[in-house]
Amino acid sequence: MKFGVVVFPGSNCDQDITDGITHFLRQDCIKLWHKNTDLEGCDVIVLPGGFSYGDYLRSGAIARFSPIMNEVVRFANKGGIVVGICNGFQIATEAGLLPGALLPNTQQKFLCKNVYIKPTHTQSRFTNAMQTNKSYQIPIAHAEGRYYVDDNTLKDMQDNGQILFQYCDVQGKVSEEVNPNGSLLNIAGVCNKKGNVMGMMPHPERALDPDAHNTDGIYIFESLLRNLG
Repeated sequence: MKFGVVVFPGSNCDQDITDGITHFLRQDCIKLWHKNTDLEGCDVIVLPGGFSYGDYLRSGAIARFSPIMNEVVRFANKGGIVVGICNGFQIATEAGLLPGALLPNTQQKFLCKNVYIKPTHTQSRFTNAMQTNKSYQIPIAHAEGRYYVDDNTLKDMQDNGQILFQYCDVQGKVSEEVNPNGSLLNIAGVCNKKGNVMGMMPHPERALDPDAHNTDGIYIFESLLRNLG
């Protein structure tokens, strides 16, 4: 499979995800400059973390208008797989690929630490290699990660299985006490109705290398690869 990682001015996790895909997933991966309009035959498009355009105005609001995003939206609308991580999640919501918005953390502080998440179900192409009764340690690094949608949209998302990940404790218990940013219902990751676009605030690409003493991120990518053969 061929992955394409979009690089915006201010992206700083593009090399992390590229290395993770090539070294630990053993898949082809190229970088796509944000001014390009050719996705170069990629099967999966990744919008990486970082601070696109310095996060001026609003996180992801400027990157959403980069030339390549027209192609990414067209790709997604045709059923192509798009993964947005952290800033990439913010960009995906700004582009209308995912519902909701990412608001400033309730603490009004940048958070960088390991957290635990759990999948709400395993019927998604992004969670099928995981277990709902298990917690997964994945790092976060964001200042605007508080997921929010209106009540009607939230109900639709719950009915459609669009809520993919929730913050939890090491035992897998979901509670407000372990919610790092005030995200609605402890939401850490969601998908669109078609199930081909996923956004999450934690960084699974930072949980692939055994030298980092954490490889829990591999299960998310293994889930995706199961459907790409």
